[in-house]
Amino acid sequence: MNRLDVREVNGRVRFSVHVQPRASADAIVGVHGNSLKVRLTAPPVEGAANERLVIFLAETFAVPRRAIKILAGESSRSKIVEIEGVTERDVYRLAQDTDR
Repeated sequence: MNRLDVREVNGRVRFSVHVQPRASADAIVGVHGNSLKVRLTAPPVEGAANERLVIFLAETFAVPRRAIKILAGESSRSKIVEIEGVTERDVYRLAQDTDR
């Protein structure tokens, strides 16, 4: 069974994201290993997928873009993100609502 790993650190949540670039639509599609799986329309070139990920997560969690940081994996499909203004429960709920 896949289990999302989310941690709260200093009022922010940190979790892994597995990105699938060049998808037909931006969407959270469940859990991949211990990461939130996100499909993005942007290609993985010149930071386009990273920028789209930040925008998409900001829209999804209703936080400003500046509240989201990519801490690791900028050139990888596997990333660690940190978001200010949401809780572990928010992330788990989102993963459950989309897990197939």
